[in-house]
This record gives sequence, C-alpha cells and structure tokens, in this order.
Amino acid sequence: MNSRTGTNSFPPASNSENSAFINYDSYRLSFREWSFFSAEAALIAAVVSYVFYRSLIVFLFFVPFILYFPFYQKKDLVPKRKRKLILQFREGLTVLAGSLSAGYSMENALEESVHELELLYGKNGMIVLEFGHMSHLIRMNIPVEKAMDDFAERSGLDDIRNFARVLRIAKRSGGEIVPIIHHTAEVIADKVQVKEEILTMTAAKRFEQNIMNLIPVFIVLYIDQSSPGFFSLMYTTVVGRVVMTACLAAYAFAIRLSWKILNIEV
Repeated sequence: MNSRTGTNSFPPASNSENSAFINYDSYRLSFREWSFFSAEAALIAAVVSYVFYRSLIVFLFFVPFILYFPFYQKKDLVPKRKRKLILQFREGLTVLAGSLSAGYSMENALEESVHELELLYGKNGMIVLEFGHMSHLIRMNIPVEKAMDDFAERSGLDDIRNFARVLRIAKRSGGEIVPIIHHTAEVIADKVQVKEEILTMTAAKRFEQNIMNLIPVFIVLYIDQSSPGFFSLMYTTVVGRVVMTACLAAYAFAIRLSWKILNIEV
C-alpha cells in the first residue's frame, strides 16, 4: 500500500521493513482498496447510466471512469494518511520530550519512545515504525539529525521539516532540545486543534451535502416509479438526450462545487 524509493542511501531497518523509505506524498493501493473503489465506481456508473440515459451502451462508455476512479481516490488517501501521521508525530514528540526530561540522551530517548508508542499505536503504527527506523539508523552510526531529516523529507509535512531543521541547528549549537520539542509539540497541537474544530463545525454541512447530492437521483426514481413513462421522451429522443446530458453536467458541477466549498485547508 505504501510506496518506496530505492535511491535512498540509508540501510533498511530490520524491525521496520514496512516503514523504511515510505514516501508519504504517494500512495499504493492494496488489492482490497482497488477492488472497493472499482466497485464503487461501477455502482456510480450504473446509477448515472440508468437515471440519465437508460442505456447499457452508455454504461460501457463509463468503463474508463471505472478504471480511473481508484487513481482519483488516491489523492484523498494521501492527505488522510498525512493527517494521521502528524497526529502520531505530535504524540511521539510528547513521549520523546518526557524521555529527555528523564535524563536520556536524544539517541536513547528515541529508542525508549518506541516502546511507549507501541502501547498507543501498536507495532505497526506509522510513528512507531518511523522512530524504530531512526533508532536503527542511529545504531548504524548515522547522526540523529540526518535520520530525522530523512523522515521529514519523506513525510512531506512542513511541521516535521521545520522540527528537523530546528533539531539540526540545536544539535550543532548545543541548544536546549527539550524546550524545542515541547514548543514544536504545542505548535502542532494548536494547528491540529484548529483543524479538528473546523471539521466538527462543518460535519453537519457535509452530511447535508451528501444527502442533497442523492436527492436528484431519488426524485427521478420516485417519479419514474409513481408515473411510468413520464420521462420516456428524455430517453428516446435526441433533444431528450441532450437535455439529460446538460442536467448531468450541471449535477456534476454542483457536487464538485459543494466539495470545494467544504474543503477547508489549515
């Protein structure tokens, strides 16, 4: 499910084979995900073909859409995974700062944090695998700041990149690392809280959007069942086909616009 890059000079970790060299800006669908999204696309194509055209031939024209749909969904899975990663990274920083406050060095604190994070996210948690990978790199005599730089670059997240940059400067200048980690965790927590509040406030609107998106389809099906033949001209004449195509275009534009309105970036 996760993509790997084979040009990185760091050796893979023995206890984090699933995590080493993940590029979080890309996503590889599993067979299960591919099958689910393909089935979802086929269902959408079947509904559109029936409601707007009543034609099997039109459904066959949607085959390219069915094949492309899983690739389109990947664009939504990337930010979802990154959001999950930044939440785990925030918790990882908190645990890391606690280990440093207890007197551990940065290298030992990182390894100690892995065991505590396993209790929260399990052995396959993203941050558990990444911290474990960094610990392995440190045991290979790679500086902790370089290991963090590698993770930050692959994460594609500005917060992690900024932390890696500050960590590198602090290690070189001998600055206090614990206050830096605490401050970074607080900044990330504030941004996450704002995002969560926005999602909470717009949850009802997103639910209403999903209902409204389905209402036109239900209206057509209801009228067709209650008054058979009411839409016959729309499916048997050239003018009717053109009108239904225009309605489909307007319907698709409205759905796309509603998604854009509710997709608020922080």
